[in-house]
Amino acid sequence: EVQLVESGGGLVQAGGSLRLSCTTSGFTFDDYAIGWFRQAPGKEREGVSCISSSDGNTYYAGSVKGRFTISSDNAKNTVYLQMNSLKPEDTAVYYCAARRITLALMCTVMDGNRDWYDYWGQGTQVTVSS
Repeated sequence: EVQLVESGGGLVQAGGSLRLSCTTSGFTFDDYAIGWFRQAPGKEREGVSCISSSDGNTYYAGSVKGRFTISSDNAKNTVYLQMNSLKPEDTAVYYCAARRITLALMCTVMDGNRDWYDYWGQGTQVTVSS
């Protein structure tokens, strides 16, 4: 059974940092790209970042570039999202998702589009206070 479990969310003041974790099981980690998405109340779910450990390809949405860093620990089947310089507009439920790698530069190709992804976690709440 495929599982993706997010953790690390919480309440933080503007300018602070959080590190989210996405721990996966049930599939061969190296064969999948892992993406992070977020959804704020009343808004569409948007792509935040992605990593494909097979070729090191990464993707960042423009709104988080330079503030968020995605990384993976293949030995732990886990992907991390380090979020620095957090802003109130980063407040959302954050989800991780998985997609089998079928193309080179998979994350770039998917371009943050949620329709590419096959498996989803349940989400973790991130709240940034002003």
